[in-house]
Amino acid sequence: MKIKITLFFTFGMVLTAFLSILGCKVSQAVVPEGNGMGRVDSLLHLMTLDEKIGQLTLFTSDWVVTGPTMRDSYKEDIKSGRVGSIFNAHTADYTCELQRISVEETRLGIPLLFGYDVIHGYKTIFPISLGEAASWDLKSIEKSARVAADEASSAGLHWTFAPMVDIARDPRWGRVSEGAGEDVYYAKLVAEARVRGFQGNDLRAPNTVIACAKHYAAYGAAQAGRDYHTVDISERTLREIYLPPFKAAQEAGVKTFMTSFNELNGVPASGNKMLLTDILRDEWGFDGFVVTDYTSINEMVDHGNVADEKEAGELSFTSGVDMDMQGAVYYNYLAQSVAEGKVTVEQIDRAVRRILTIKEALGLFDDPYRYCHPSRQAATLLSDKNLAFAREVARKSIVLLKNKNKVLPVDRNKKIALIGPLGNAQYELLGSWHGAGDAKDCVTPLTGLQAQTTAEITYVKGCDLNSEDRSGFAEATEAANAADIVVLAIGEGADMSGEAASRSEIGLPGVQLELAKEMIKTGKPVIVILMNGRPMAIPWLAENADGILETWFLGSQAGNAIADVLFGAYNPSGKLPVTFPRNVGQVPIFYYMKNTGRPMDPNDKYTSKYLDVDNSPLYPFGFGLSYTTFNYTDLKVNKPVFKVSDEITVSVKVTNTGNYDGEEVVQLYIRDLVGSVTRPVRELKAFEKVFIEKGKSKTVSFVLTAEDFKFFDIDMKYTTEPGDFEIFVGTNSDASLSKKIKLVD
Repeated sequence: MKIKITLFFTFGMVLTAFLSILGCKVSQAVVPEGNGMGRVDSLLHLMTLDEKIGQLTLFTSDWVVTGPTMRDSYKEDIKSGRVGSIFNAHTADYTCELQRISVEETRLGIPLLFGYDVIHGYKTIFPISLGEAASWDLKSIEKSARVAADEASSAGLHWTFAPMVDIARDPRWGRVSEGAGEDVYYAKLVAEARVRGFQGNDLRAPNTVIACAKHYAAYGAAQAGRDYHTVDISERTLREIYLPPFKAAQEAGVKTFMTSFNELNGVPASGNKMLLTDILRDEWGFDGFVVTDYTSINEMVDHGNVADEKEAGELSFTSGVDMDMQGAVYYNYLAQSVAEGKVTVEQIDRAVRRILTIKEALGLFDDPYRYCHPSRQAATLLSDKNLAFAREVARKSIVLLKNKNKVLPVDRNKKIALIGPLGNAQYELLGSWHGAGDAKDCVTPLTGLQAQTTAEITYVKGCDLNSEDRSGFAEATEAANAADIVVLAIGEGADMSGEAASRSEIGLPGVQLELAKEMIKTGKPVIVILMNGRPMAIPWLAENADGILETWFLGSQAGNAIADVLFGAYNPSGKLPVTFPRNVGQVPIFYYMKNTGRPMDPNDKYTSKYLDVDNSPLYPFGFGLSYTTFNYTDLKVNKPVFKVSDEITVSVKVTNTGNYDGEEVVQLYIRDLVGSVTRPVRELKAFEKVFIEKGKSKTVSFVLTAEDFKFFDIDMKYTTEPGDFEIFVGTNSDASLSKKIKLVD
C-alpha cells in the first residue's frame, strides 16, 4: 500500500527515511520558515541517485512536431522521477496535465520546470531582438520582455531561454538577429533590461519567468560567421568584448545560464571549467544553475576532446554544467560515473540543490499548479493592450536609412504600387524563434497601408524571396507605371537568419535586386521597405532608391507600424545597433576597431585599406535619420583635467532644425589616445533618447566617472591609466563634435 503524506521536518529525518524505504509516497515537502536545513535539503535527503539525476535532465515535448503530445517513454520517465524539467511543452492545459503526472504520480511529487524559447514574444510577437535593440529605448525593451513573460507564464511556462546576450560583429552569422548587436556597453544595458523584464521584482509572482543568459560564451565569434563553428580568441578579447554582457546579466539577477555550442580556444563551452566554474561561479559569484544548449554535451565527441558520451558527461558535469538539455548523457551515464568515482554524490547534490532552489523560488512547491489557469491564458494572450504595445515597439524599431528629396512621409492621397515578395507575407513577419506566434495574427504591410488610406493600393508580388523566376516583373512594372509612388517590400525570409542560418553572401537573395532595378527604371519614386534579420550589403539600393526604411522583422503589428511611419503618423527614431558593410569582403566590420601603424591614406598605397572599396561602412553603428533634422552645438566639459575620484559632466545643445517634432538618440563616445595596450578608436559610453519639438532646443547632459575609462591594461588588470582622452558627442558613431580631457593621478 502507498500512503501519500505531507512531510514536516519536525518529524525528523529518521522517520522520513523509514517511510521512504517502506515505499510511502512523500510529496510537496513543507518546512517551517527558519528551519536550518530547509525544504530543499529535506528533499535531497529523501531522493535516490536516479531521482537526483532526473533533476539534472531536461527533455523536450514532441509539441513542435506533432502538437501537444509527449512520447510515452518520457511520460514514464516523469513518473519514475527520471526527468525534472520539460521544454517545448506549453499552454495551460498541457503543462497542467504533465505537472499532474509529476506531482501526483511520482514518489516524491517534485514539480516539473517548463521552459521554452520565448525570445521576442510568446503569442504577441515583438520585433526580433536586433530590431528591438534599434529602438535604443531600454524602458520599452524591458516592458516587451515583461509582456512576453506575462503571456508565457499564463500558458504554463516557468522559464525562457532568453536573453541572448552574445556580441555579434559578423553579419554572416545568422544569430545576430537574436541579440543587441555589436556594442558591448549597449549590450550590457539591454541584457539587464531583458532580465528585469522577464523575472520582474518577485519570482513568486505568477506572471514572471526565470531568464537564461545565453550562449556562454563567445558564440558570436564563430570563425567565418558559420554557426556552431570554432572560436579562437585572446583572453583580452574574451574579457573586453564577449563576457561583459553575461556579467551584466548575472549582476541583474539572471537565474540560469546556457552554454554555447562552440569550442573556445580548444575546449568546448559545455566542458569548459574556466568559463563555467573559474569565471562564472568563483569570480562572479553566480548561484543559479547552468543548462547546456541542445545536445551540446554529446557533441563534444565530434569536437574531439572526449572519447565517448560518458566521458563527455563527466567532463561537462565536473566543469560546472548542472542540467543536460535533451542529450540524455547524464540520464544514461552519470550513475555509472558515480559508481566509478568519477563524479561524487556531493557534486550531484550541489547541482540538484541549485535546480530545486529555483523551483522553490518560483513557488512551485507551495502550488505546483499556480501557472495552470486557462482563464488567465485566454485573457492575456494577444490582448488589445499587448497588441497596442507591440505596435508601439515595432515603429520605434524602424530605422530610416535614406530620404532623398524628402520622399517620406508619403502623402495619403497618392496611388501606391506595393511591390515585392514581403508585401503581404504574414509568416515572414514573425522572424526567427517566434515562440507560439501564429502567422495569421500578423498584420502585413498591405493590410497596414490599406487601413490608413482610401487611396488606391495595388499589390504585386513581382518575384519570390529566393528564386530565379522573373516572370512577375512585367506585372510589377505595369503596376508601378500606373502609380504615383512605389513601395518595394524586399529582404530576407524569416528562416534566412537565426540559428543554423549563416549566409556567405549578405545581399538580397534571388532576383530581388533585379526587381528593384526594374522599379527604379520606371522613374517613379521608390521607397524600399527592407525586412531582414542581419545587416545587409545593399550599396546599389543605398545609391539609387529614393527612400529606405530598415524594418527588420517587426512581428504581430508589423504592417500597422510600417504604415504609421510611411504616412508620418510616427516620425522614425531608430538607430542601427550594428554596422552595415558595403560588401561581405569588409566583414567583420564594427565601429570600435583599433587603429593600425599605417592608418588609411588615400594617397599612399602602403596603408591599411582595400583596393576596391572604401574602408568606411555603408551605414555606421548608431546611424538613423528622422523626418526632421537635429543640430549639435555648444559641447562642454566641466573638467578638462580630472582625477579618478571626480565626476565629469558633458553637455551638448541639440536643436530640432526641421519641420517635425521628433526623437533623437544623443550618443557619447570616448577614445583613449594612449594606453599601455592599444585602444579602440571609439567606445560608446552613454546615450539618451530625447524628444524635441520642431524649432526647440534641449541641453543633454551626461555624467562620466573613472569607471567609464577603465580597461584591461598590459597586465590584464581592469583599471584606469592617466592620460589623454577625446570625447565625441553626436548622432551616430561618426560624430565629429569633440573635446579633449586629461586623467591625472
